[in-house]
This record gives sequence, structure tokens and C-alpha cells, in this order.
Amino acid sequence: MKLVFTDTFRRDHQTLPAKVQRALDEALTFLLANPRHPSLRAKKIQGTDIWYTRASRAHRFTFQLEGDTATLRRVGTHAILARERSQ
Repeated sequence: MKLVFTDTFRRDHQTLPAKVQRALDEALTFLLANPRHPSLRAKKIQGTDIWYTRASRAHRFTFQLEGDTATLRRVGTHAILARERSQ
């Protein structure tokens, strides 16, 4: 699996507290190994081809899968899910 970081994801990442950044890094390790890893609890946003999973208890990140590539879109609180649904 290969990860592609969008500019939006990079900006979102920089605004996160260090503790959440570390949790996100761990989640990305799981995503690299297996996008369907049980600890990720990945789910598809209804009506889209965008997936979301947890970075921490209160933070989620979104991504799209295409072949062996995961494009990381957004990371933040649950509010990012509403924004992804509306796009």
C-alpha cells in the first residue's frame, strides 16, 4: 500500500496536538499494512467513495482507495465527516 498526502491533509495534520499526531501515525501504520485492520474500524461515507477511520477517540481521517494507493484527504474532529459528505 502506498499513501498519498493531499495538501489539505498536511495542513490539517499541522494543526493537531502532538498526542493526536502520534495516534494518527500509528493508525497510518495499520492502514499501510492492511486497510481493513480491525482497530481502524474503517467505514465508507454513505453515497461516496470516501472512507473514514479513527485517528483517536475524537479524531477521524478520510481517505480514498484506488488499487494499492490510499489518498489521505482530511484529518480532524468528527466535523470533517460532514464536510466530506457535502462534497
